[in-house]
Amino acid sequence: MTPEVGLSVLSSAADGSMTTWLDGICETNGISIHYLRTGGAKPPVVLLHGLMGSGACWTPLARALEGEFDVVMPDARGHGGSSAPHHGYRYDDHASDVVGLIRGLSLSRPVLLGHSMGGMTAAVVASRGAGLLRGLVLVDPTFLSPERQREVRDSDVAAQHRRALGLQKSELVAQARARHPRRSPELVELQAEARLRTHLAAFDVLTPPNPEYRDVVGAIDIPSLLVIGDNPVVTLEMATDLRSINPRVRIEQVKDAGHGLPFEQPERLGEVVVSFLRELA
Repeated sequence: MTPEVGLSVLSSAADGSMTTWLDGICETNGISIHYLRTGGAKPPVVLLHGLMGSGACWTPLARALEGEFDVVMPDARGHGGSSAPHHGYRYDDHASDVVGLIRGLSLSRPVLLGHSMGGMTAAVVASRGAGLLRGLVLVDPTFLSPERQREVRDSDVAAQHRRALGLQKSELVAQARARHPRRSPELVELQAEARLRTHLAAFDVLTPPNPEYRDVVGAIDIPSLLVIGDNPVVTLEMATDLRSINPRVRIEQVKDAGHGLPFEQPERLGEVVVSFLRELA
């Protein structure tokens, strides 16, 4: 599982300067996991994206964290520069990939942060225990009822993606800017590129049943932060219920944000996450 490391140069949105991050491949579970990494002898933080995303979509948050933390941003299987096997897209598969990445990169008790699909994956990893993690941040994870899981599976989301794969990046960018006028041009570009590099097989993660999220949260034994917007998948009522199951779960609600909280309120998310991480240090 020895990683192969090169260099990737990403432009900084703040001042137009260039930031050099590591660009690598970790071999685990018979596949290749591509990742970006800010590097340095700092406490590690691993960021897990959602369906149709990529590690690069965490760029704004990574910039907010890289001064104090070694930020690792993997592409999930079927996404970005990672392998796209024909099968193996359940949450246990994604969680095993994350465990393999942590061990392959010799990360010492990282904090794991995940959004949406990445949030459920992060929760599953944390529920396995074994002293692997130092802390957990869940950003509106896909904690869905069985009925909602079936609704998502039976929706046309995969068909929409199939059609999107036939478009040019410029067309996807134009559509996204119309739908999400408040998102930064940089994030819209990164999301369009990530979508075009998402294989249809990745949508198998939508096949029920998901892990039972109440059981997963109940098994977590590390400091945890659940961040939701005011129009989330995980409602405040659900979050409060989860905290009653596991008192180690802290709740933070960000205003003016839906399920796409990391893209709609990246600065506020950065503030919330940095505050939590500093408490763990």
